[in-house]
Amino acid sequence: MVKPLNASTPAAALLTPAVDSASWGQVSLVGAGPGDAELLTIKALKRLQQADVVVYDNLVGEGVLALIPPHVERIYVGKESSNHTVPQDEITLMLVQLAQRGKKVVRLKGGDPFVFGRGGEELATIAEAGIAAEVVPGITAALGASAYTGIPLTHRDHAQSCVFVTGHRKDGTYSLDWPMLARPNQTVVIYMGVGSLSGIVDELVAHGRSPQTPVALVRNATRDDQTTVVGTLETIVAVAAAHHVKPPALIVIGEVVSLYQAAQEQSLRTATRSWA
Repeated sequence: MVKPLNASTPAAALLTPAVDSASWGQVSLVGAGPGDAELLTIKALKRLQQADVVVYDNLVGEGVLALIPPHVERIYVGKESSNHTVPQDEITLMLVQLAQRGKKVVRLKGGDPFVFGRGGEELATIAEAGIAAEVVPGITAALGASAYTGIPLTHRDHAQSCVFVTGHRKDGTYSLDWPMLARPNQTVVIYMGVGSLSGIVDELVAHGRSPQTPVALVRNATRDDQTTVVGTLETIVAVAAAHHVKPPALIVIGEVVSLYQAAQEQSLRTATRSWA
């Protein structure tokens, strides 16, 4: 296993590789999707099969990891909520170091690399070091949760727009554009917000969103252990506590959530699995 570089390593050290630049490898930032291995793209599967080493996060599904050939080295870098096994700076420097050693590197991320996946930060550093890189998109968690719960993100009767936001910023706060998020006739999907659920609810109601607005919490979207609970802005905090909802989970807010029960009555999730 490659020892992660210290985050304080000077930039010049990145340009002192173990092999000549003509022999450098490349980095693929690959979206693993929300969990169900069958949602992986063909291109993502090819990159896993071609890799020398895969650097992966906590949110990558076991079914996706099972598709990595046995001879490919795996490096786990964690990235659980508020518990990063390896700091982000060290992960990025590790990717550079591996590629400079001539490796074909896959940086495997849950969901999509460019949707709250820090792919932009990693790509910038990789490009600065002069290493060839590509981004392979994946199905982001919001799309997976929508499809597997039957909650559409847009709907002519309920939502003419959809907004994705993160529940916390780099500095640990969750200062968001609350007047914009509280507008009617839109769906708001909040990533990494379960720990701040009470504050999010309070802000939305304070800025004019009706307390009766439907809300869904979707945990482990698309996986066999996916769970969904629903309520309203007025009740969802108590509902979440009663069901012990913990990350990773998405918060879906808007009138489209009112369609969830009908989708379940039509056995949508069972139908999704019935093609096998």
